Amino acid sequence: MTELRNFDLNLLVAFKFLMEERSVSRAAERLFISQSAMSHVLQRLRRQLDDPVLVKTAAGMKPTPRAQALWEPVKTILRDVERLVHTPEEFSPETCQKRFVIAASDYVEFTLLPPFIAGLNRRAPDIEIQIRQLINTSPETAIEEHQVDFAIGFDVIISPSPRVCSKTLFKDEIVCICRDNHPDLVGPRISFEQFISSKQMVISRRSAGTGLIDDWLEKHGQTRKVSLVVPNFLSAPWIVANTDLLLSLPAKIAERFVHAAPLKILPIPIELPTYDVIMIWHPLQEKEPDHQWIRQEILGASSAPTG
Repeated sequence: MTELRNFDLNLLVAFKFLMEERSVSRAAERLFISQSAMSHVLQRLRRQLDDPVLVKTAAGMKPTPRAQALWEPVKTILRDVERLVHTPEEFSPETCQKRFVIAASDYVEFTLLPPFIAGLNRRAPDIEIQIRQLINTSPETAIEEHQVDFAIGFDVIISPSPRVCSKTLFKDEIVCICRDNHPDLVGPRISFEQFISSKQMVISRRSAGTGLIDDWLEKHGQTRKVSLVVPNFLSAPWIVANTDLLLSLPAKIAERFVHAAPLKILPIPIELPTYDVIMIWHPLQEKEPDHQWIRQEILGASSAPTG
């Protein structure tokens, strides 16, 4: 009995052409090899099957009973292999019916989701997007465990490793906002002394109610006056507009808040870096047409103007 590891599976393709053509020369033409080379292939096939496969008769070459018995199973195997290795059909967003799960914070929802969903509804009306806020799982773990398709957020928070794919979407920086007629902040700038002495609102999901600014201040032996800590941005513009509280937040959100309430933006008097907003995904999805298309849509939405 011939073991599979010793059998040259390429011979099955030659077998197919020989059975269809019943001619060494015609089978050679279809395999784009010489007649002599095809004769050598037939000899190898005979040795591996321990059967003549095709024999010459007065009416031409005829398959042996063993070859006839193998013919239908081999055709089925080759059809299955062709389907397996065939290039997938081109992705069509117009007809795609699929759900994509994205791990993202309310910051990403606020800045990226409106232009992304607007474009998606026009170009792919049957695609569903689910946004998840991760609680006890890191974005990278959620990607690796296939809980989500993408994770989007600040690079300093996601901190991706080389095990996942990543792409920078845009940059943002931290600024301050206060009410337009704040009695102590009348100019276009705020000093460091004014900053740390002003009562502040903080948006934080940390149990301690702190953020990146508090980390910076602690390193420099300073603290700030915190009067209110909330877990998201939803109430922020109206609270700040009706109090003397100062709020530090990403510029892309601040720019939208000043259109919604009587607020003004001040540069933060701290040497903080700009922050990259990145998208990560699993390497297994890198070449998938639907994932590639969604990534391009997210990338396009990330360059849409704020407002």
